[in-house]
This record gives sequence, C-alpha cells and structure tokens, in this order.
Amino acid sequence: MNAILIKSAQLVVTMDDDRRELAGADILIRDGVIVDVGHNLYADDAVLRPSQDCLVTPGLVNTHHHLYQTLTRAVPGAQDALLFGWLKTLYPIWSRFGPEHMKVSALVGLAELALSGCSTTSDHLYLFPNGSTLDDTITAAQMAGMRFHATRGAMSIGESDGGLPPDALVEDEAAILEDCIRVIDKFHDPAEGSMLRIAVGPCSPFSVSRELMRDAAILARDKGVMMHTHLAENDEDITYSLETFGCRPGQYAEDLGWVGRDVWHAHCVKLDASEIELFARTGTGVAHCPCSNCRLGSGIAPLRAMRDAGVPVGLGVDGSASNDVASMVAEARQAMLLQRVAFGANKMSAREALEIATRGGAQVLGRSDVGQLVPGMRADIAVWDMKNVSAAGSWDPAALLLAGPGAVRDLYVEGRQIVDRGAFVPFHLPTVIRRQNELARELADG
Repeated sequence: MNAILIKSAQLVVTMDDDRRELAGADILIRDGVIVDVGHNLYADDAVLRPSQDCLVTPGLVNTHHHLYQTLTRAVPGAQDALLFGWLKTLYPIWSRFGPEHMKVSALVGLAELALSGCSTTSDHLYLFPNGSTLDDTITAAQMAGMRFHATRGAMSIGESDGGLPPDALVEDEAAILEDCIRVIDKFHDPAEGSMLRIAVGPCSPFSVSRELMRDAAILARDKGVMMHTHLAENDEDITYSLETFGCRPGQYAEDLGWVGRDVWHAHCVKLDASEIELFARTGTGVAHCPCSNCRLGSGIAPLRAMRDAGVPVGLGVDGSASNDVASMVAEARQAMLLQRVAFGANKMSAREALEIATRGGAQVLGRSDVGQLVPGMRADIAVWDMKNVSAAGSWDPAALLLAGPGAVRDLYVEGRQIVDRGAFVPFHLPTVIRRQNELARELADG
C-alpha cells in the first residue's frame, strides 16, 4: 500500500491521552497505520493530500445500529408511536425481508455512515426471515470497506408465549446458539487492526428467555467475543422488567452475567443511580442513541451521570426506522444538546461529545487500535472541509459540532480512502439507492 501524507491541516484533533490539538500539522500513513503526527513531515513515496483548510479527527465510531431498517424509514403508522407500538407496526413488514433486502439496506446504511465521518460501526441484526443470515450484512460491510462489528442478534419468544415479536420472526434457541458458533468460527477476527469482529446479541429482555441470555453469555465468553443487547430503553421497558422478572433491568443483566468489559448495552435511558454505579464498577459499556431516544419519546439518557461515574459510553445512530437518518455528526451534536437541555449549557462541550463519538466508541467496542490519531493506531481518519458554509465565521474548528460540516471531505479506513472529496468510493451508490427505493416501494405496495 502506498504511503499517504495528509499535509498542513488547519487543525488535527488527536484525541490522544493529553487531548492534543495541533495546528498546521501533518499525518503520515503507511500500510494502514499512522506512522507519525507532527509538523514538516515528509516521505518521498507518499501520496500528498493537502488539507490546509481542514479539520482532521479520528474516524467516528458507531456503537449501535440496525442497518436493515434503512428500508423502512418514515413508515406511516410508526412515525408517532412509542417503542412497543412502533415495533408492532414494523414487525410484519420486516417479516417479508429476504437476503437481498438485508444486503442492499446495509450497503445504503454503511455509505450514509461513511459520508458522516464514521469509519467503524457495529450492527445489531436480530431477525432472519426468508433465508436471511448475518452473512448478508457482512458481505455489504466488506464491499463498503468499513471496519465492522457484526452482532448476531436473536428473538426466541413470540406473541404466543408472551413476547412482543410475532411468532414468524422468532427462532429456536438451540438453533440460535448453533448459528452464533457458526458465524464466530467463520468470521471473527480478534487481531489488532481487525476489519471484522462478531458479537453475540439476544435482542432484548422482552424477546428472549432468561435461559438464552445466560447461555449466550456463556457461549460468548467461551469464544472470546463481546456481548450486546438493548436495555432500559423506556418506561415500558422498565415496567416489563419489573412485572416479568421482578427486578429492574440492571439487576436482570447482572444476574445473567451481562455486565463486564466485554458487554455493551444499547440506550440505557432509564438507568437509575444504582445501575449506573454497577456499570461503572464492572466496566459495562453503553451505546447512547440520543436521536432515536427523542424520535421514540423514550427520554433523555443520564449521559452526564454515566460519564461522571466512569461508565464507558459511545454513540449509536440506532436503526434508520427510529432515527430516521444515520449521521454520526448529528448524533454527537444531539448528545451534546440534550445534556445541555437537561442540566445546563456548561454540562457538555462540543469537544467532549466528539470524544464520546471517537475514543469513547472505540472503548465501548473493545478497540485499543482506533479512536485516536497517534503513531501506531490504525489509519481511520476523517477530514472535514472547514470552508463549508456551515463553518463560515467559526473561530474554533475543533468545535465541529457547534459550527461545521455534517459530511466529510475525505474518510480513510485502514489507510484506504473510502470517501474522496465528498464522494463515496467503494461502489456506485446511485445504483444501490435506486434498488433500495424499488425494494421499499415493493414492501409498501405489499
């Protein structure tokens, strides 16, 4: 791989341990790794990328998504519903998906993320109708060139057994565990710089049994992979846990082995003080999804309290049927604004929100090789053009979330450029969008 020299950036926000910000700095990349960050760098074999008017940050890290949902944005009947009603509206539509729906929706969602500066993303796929498999979204991620954490989700308790999903969308629990083993053995790469890792992720406490939650945790730890699920998303979620399990979600998670540095939970809007202390003490991570939480009326997560307690927190765009977009910049901005609404304008800075979107997300996903711009880290780098109209007049380029572009000029993943001057490179996006819209119309007409 040729060396690349990002030259003379207006500002490089390293997100290193000292949170250094370097004006007029360069970044030298070789073989997918950051070799040096500093001034007056030179390499005679490097491809030069002038960046005089640009802010350079680590690539953003998305810790929670449902890529398949890009086919069901703004569905009538689900636009103004709370979580459980929203799910009941969409489950019958999702039951008609097949492998092509999964792949195409993932291609669109991944390109959308990349254009917003995201270089690493997780995806929580928990339903597999009509021959769909986790392989469909993994293929899409490989085509897109994104660093990918694929979570093999599952639902096993249907309506007839007191669960929320229709029976047609649930799986046998033995088959779920067997397929978890298959995809881990086939795809999981634990090495530093890995482009693909697998996690185990029963969907939620209201769609799987206690036994599956416990068995999934045992399997994940035996295989050395991480664990992910939804937890404490809204008031309905808390009520369900109290009525069904006789305890709050945090206690339920702890009882079944779902706390620790190898676990991250999505949403956690309704964690109480004792649950925040539990997560901080055990190093359990949280994927904070502020736009989705607003869209579904779930509430404002206690992000400030979690951060202050030491809970590892990253950001997640959540599914595009509940957001309904997948912009990591918008997500980080919303996280900042909601904490200010709830607690005061000085309670979350633009820099802290950007930190959560970069090194915070890397920590949650168990990555020590991305999220910072320092020598030895993988070359996942976002370059933002500060000549953009939304940054015009800004005194502080590092305050990207206050005044700055919502899309990257350039994005590098493992040193490969997947966004070049605002254009997505890995595949012909307009063709995929056309097919996406055809599939969405067929679903709507059906």
